Amino acid sequence: MTVNELTTKPTILVVDDMPDNIRIIHGVLSDQFIIRAATSGQKAIELAQVQPLPELILLDVMMPLMNGFDVCKHLKANPVTSRIPVIFVTAKTEDLDEQTGLELGAVDYLSKPIRPAVLKVRVKNQLALSNQARQLEELVQQRTKELEQTRHKIILKLGRAAEFRDNETGLHIVRIGHLSRMLAQHIGATETWCELILHASPMHDIGKIGIPDAILLKPGRLTDDERTIMQQHPVLGAEILGDDDNAPLLVMAKEIALCHHEYWNGNGYPQGLSGKNIPLSARIVAIVDVFDALTSARPYKQPWPTQKALDYIADGAGKQFDPDLVTAFLQCREQVEQIKLQFWEPDAEFELT
Repeated sequence: MTVNELTTKPTILVVDDMPDNIRIIHGVLSDQFIIRAATSGQKAIELAQVQPLPELILLDVMMPLMNGFDVCKHLKANPVTSRIPVIFVTAKTEDLDEQTGLELGAVDYLSKPIRPAVLKVRVKNQLALSNQARQLEELVQQRTKELEQTRHKIILKLGRAAEFRDNETGLHIVRIGHLSRMLAQHIGATETWCELILHASPMHDIGKIGIPDAILLKPGRLTDDERTIMQQHPVLGAEILGDDDNAPLLVMAKEIALCHHEYWNGNGYPQGLSGKNIPLSARIVAIVDVFDALTSARPYKQPWPTQKALDYIADGAGKQFDPDLVTAFLQCREQVEQIKLQFWEPDAEFELT
């Protein structure tokens, strides 16, 4: 067999405890397929997982120790082999047997003795259907990825819209996303959750869109009434993001927008939540948002050095911030500085000392 044949011919696994039956099938199909053979159910399960995976399995039913039905159950229960199409080839021809095989997930059921022409057609048809299903799945995955990327871009732009109204820059919300994910990873959150907070945290201040410019852009101190209005931006953000329990990203974005100004000791706003009644995502963003604001240059202030900002965060442990998260954040100084450098604002200055 040439190398070219190995790379172009589909592989079929033939399972039968009678070697003569395997030889017959080999004679019928070997001109178009690479034939891999097993004479027991256990061996079949092993060979079905060998790379390259077989593209089709021809499986006998009546075998000692482990019959074909049991083999099929194992194959369909294993994520590695569950999608490989199975055709039963057997002398058990009762309707109930065929029904059992198909209910177990087989795509076809052929009776012995084998008719070469029928076997070729059935194999060809099932491979064509399998290839078509795989291509459709790949297309769906590609389209889903494209939609996800588009959604993340829209979300980022929404976050930037709020930041631009507040004399912030788009890189601030990018850093918030990466710092939030970094801290989530450090405390051992799942990768899925870490990706959610990466994309949800940039919308933490989306509610500022609803704050009047006279208050949002006021250069001096706010009056008590103005501060009350400003402190409504978490509620406005939650209203903008709305209720969509079927979209985990928006669920997290809403809880961050609503709760990232809550304090661990209960002295925050808008709800006066305390401790672990504040969602974890919001507790994370509370730390990284304050840190990034302190270490970034703004028209009204110079950036704080990293150590001074870290000292401020440490001093807020148990008061403004979750003390355990503060400890974790302080352990990430090197990664924090790498993120600050990676997403540095060219027209601004900041200190990493």
